[in-house]
Amino acid sequence: MLDKLDSALRFHQEALNLRVRRQEVLSANIAHADTPGFKARDFDFSTTLSQAVERGRGSSSLSLSTTSSRHLQLDTQASGQATAQAEMLYRTPVQSSIDGNTVEMDVERVNFAENAMRYEANLTVLSSKIKSILSAVQ
Repeated sequence: MLDKLDSALRFHQEALNLRVRRQEVLSANIAHADTPGFKARDFDFSTTLSQAVERGRGSSSLSLSTTSSRHLQLDTQASGQATAQAEMLYRTPVQSSIDGNTVEMDVERVNFAENAMRYEANLTVLSSKIKSILSAVQ
């Protein structure tokens, strides 16, 4: 039963993990807006998400506790495996800077706000899915 719940929620879990990772990348770009020579980075969210869902997490991301020495030890992987493998790409600036910095604040702010909005939407969808599962159980 845990496997079915995990597979039902895996897409949303991967999407939220990748949204968090993208928010970190975008905030790093914004933080380095005045750093000479800094190159703005990002990753293709849809491609990375499809690869993460297709690949899965190898084993279940749920951690189980053992209460007896006779229990089998499961080799579980750490959360965020898919996000660690996101291929980071450099942004091509519309207007180049004299100091070599490729961060364009307007672009970064728009991407940051869009990513935050989509994160909230993912949370709303996940919440409604969990509520429907709970109502089916009851």
